Amino acid sequence: MKKLFVFLLLGVVVLIAIVVIKAQITFEDTQVQVEQSNKKRFSIDQQAAVEKFAKGIQFETISYDDPSLLDPQAFIGLRQHIEQSFPLVHQNTKQTIISQYSLVYHLKGSDDSLKPVLFMGHMDVVPVDVATADQWHQAPFSGAIVDGTIWGRGTIDDKITVFALLEALEKIIEEGKSLNRSIYFAFGHDEEIGGEQGAAKIAEHFKQQGVNFEFVLDEGGAITQGLMKGIEQPVAMVGVAEKGFVNLRLTVKSEGGHSSQPPPQTGAGILSQAIVNLENNQFGTSLDHTFKTFSSVGHYAPLSSRLAMANLWLLEPIVEKSLLSSPSTAAGIRSTIAATMLKGSAKSNVLPTIATAVVNVRIMPEDSVASVKQHAIDVIADDRVEVETYMENEPSAVSPTDSLGYKLIEKNIRVLDDNVLVAPYLVMGGTDSKHFYGLSDNVYRFMMVRLDETSLKRFHGVNEQIPVQDYIAAVEFFYSMLLDAGEP
Repeated sequence: MKKLFVFLLLGVVVLIAIVVIKAQITFEDTQVQVEQSNKKRFSIDQQAAVEKFAKGIQFETISYDDPSLLDPQAFIGLRQHIEQSFPLVHQNTKQTIISQYSLVYHLKGSDDSLKPVLFMGHMDVVPVDVATADQWHQAPFSGAIVDGTIWGRGTIDDKITVFALLEALEKIIEEGKSLNRSIYFAFGHDEEIGGEQGAAKIAEHFKQQGVNFEFVLDEGGAITQGLMKGIEQPVAMVGVAEKGFVNLRLTVKSEGGHSSQPPPQTGAGILSQAIVNLENNQFGTSLDHTFKTFSSVGHYAPLSSRLAMANLWLLEPIVEKSLLSSPSTAAGIRSTIAATMLKGSAKSNVLPTIATAVVNVRIMPEDSVASVKQHAIDVIADDRVEVETYMENEPSAVSPTDSLGYKLIEKNIRVLDDNVLVAPYLVMGGTDSKHFYGLSDNVYRFMMVRLDETSLKRFHGVNEQIPVQDYIAAVEFFYSMLLDAGEP
């Protein structure tokens, strides 16, 4: 027994040693090393730039679920403001208006053998919730500049990208710099409701012209602070893939009648059981995307975090359980199921003849719309429940991190601030980039803003704002990106 105990103890010691050693050697420092000498010299009239951006916030370019509520004059007014603010861009590029309000700019490069690149943003914003309107410290469409901060809807999502790109290109043209590679801008007007009339039509326009892109850069990730547990440095999250989505409409038809004489199961009851079955039978998990994100910054994580991620062969169940304990991290490792809408009869004492529910599923790249529908049919396991899909979009492919586009994004983030770490990640929400998958193998999602737990809540929320210095940093980032992309 003593020998067995010693043998077991030795085995435990060896196992612990293996786990610790793997944690120490698995995650190398993969961050691109940059020098300030790589930084493009940049100087603009910051006050004028900020004022142009702030005025752009004042146009109430709101996307409503009901498209008939769109205010044409707001979008036309914004377009006129852009034309007046960036005269050199409009003199030196070809502009195309898509679906009345979306804008495409094309700056032709000198070398047609080089694939063009596409930078995207959107001009529309979400409405301001009437219930919280009085909680804004500055009016939501004021564009107020107070104590070094620009206030209003769109300062983060996503007029900052539109104006920073235009400001950067205006400066490049002013300096007389010519680019070898053609540059395109695409600014949609309905991203907040799916982009079907904006980005989707722009993509069709490019497809008809036979245009394919070296890379596409849209909104998505940001420079985050304190959002990756254990990482003290800011982390720039660059979206290399995007979840798909689908709505499942569940329908149960029954005879109806008076509620005083109900059958053993009403249509509403059958429907409720179907939803419970879905919630009790979640999709399988995959740690691949989370591991890729962590691998890029793991060198800078504490040993406790590295121990688990470096030893998934042993600790994967524990890591999975930990990630599933929080909705935000759970969404990164599996397709999510959310029942969002229910409808029965119109009166409390009437049995429904038709009961319906809508379940929204955000789809991992490993799944598909078809597999989601089949999963629902299998786990509901009730022929009385009809399952159909609508408003669907397949998940994206995963773009590589060794492409020109990703390397330029990574380099130019770190040239501005080499304290910022860069990591690829899976975007949970939807962006206009979903319409461009067929036009490039390299589609990325990143916006030059800084977000922490507090500012993240302002995204689509109350008191949306951006520091002036962050807007200038966004202009500087795109200035450098455009020059690097245009001069291979």
